[in-house]
Amino acid sequence: MSERKVLSKYYPPDFDPSLVGRTRKPKSAANTPKVQVVRLMAPFSMRCTACGEYMYRGRKFNARKETRPDERYLSIQIYRFYIRCTRCSAEIVFKTDPKNQDYLVEQGAKRNTDPWKRGLVEGDGEGGEDETDEQRLDRLERDMAEAAGEEEKNAMAELEAKTEDAKREMAVADALDEIRSRNARLEKAKSEGVDLLEGVVNKITDEETERQRQEEEDAEAARRAFQFARRQEMLEEIVEEDEPQDMGTGSNRGSSSSSDPASKVGATSITSTATPADTTDMPPPSFKRVVKRKKDHGALLGIKKKKVA
Repeated sequence: MSERKVLSKYYPPDFDPSLVGRTRKPKSAANTPKVQVVRLMAPFSMRCTACGEYMYRGRKFNARKETRPDERYLSIQIYRFYIRCTRCSAEIVFKTDPKNQDYLVEQGAKRNTDPWKRGLVEGDGEGGEDETDEQRLDRLERDMAEAAGEEEKNAMAELEAKTEDAKREMAVADALDEIRSRNARLEKAKSEGVDLLEGVVNKITDEETERQRQEEEDAEAARRAFQFARRQEMLEEIVEEDEPQDMGTGSNRGSSSSSDPASKVGATSITSTATPADTTDMPPPSFKRVVKRKKDHGALLGIKKKKVA
């Protein structure tokens, strides 16, 4: 196998280097275009005018690149490319267009779309060949601003729509869960032979009755306590009024007690009237703590407790 890189070459014994002449190619003229073969991809989609074959953007070609020194735009060099149709081998020529930052087809094909001419209306001040560079820049800036505004508006509208959908789905899911749980309770109550609604009504009625009874007992106990305290205060007032009449002076105590029996009878009558008989009949109030019975919430959920034998 031969070497890939030849480092030593064979020279025959009769080789004379002086006999080998040095040839030079003729110099090209100053305005002669420079041509070189390059490999490129189609920068745009085009259609061949000879056979109608479509060649899409990105298709690779072996092309000849021609550089003409006299073709420039604002000191920017313009390059011309020569390719052939993939079907009929017709020559297609296109060149760079620095003015529009694009390419321009000259011969052999027709471009499918011209992006920088899209949306222009003939007859307007902004369209066609009458459009100046300043007008084109203004139009492009307006288009970009409108596109950015529309994208932001669309994003906000999409976000609001997603939020509303999420809220609606959550509400529907909650309603479904509530309906399913209620149906499950009703089915369980029916299977056990107990009317759930009737049990709930009866339970509420019993609780209201018990609460009313306890409130009545508390009110009665409070009424008795206040009545007993009021009677004790009346007795104390009567006793305080009788004490000055009984004591008097030391010298007249015996005489008054012996000589005035009517006052003794009057005092006994006052004390007898001050102690009513109904005080002995009424029992003293009790402030004993009453433990309320806990509410049974099992009946509300349809839970039936088993009785222990």
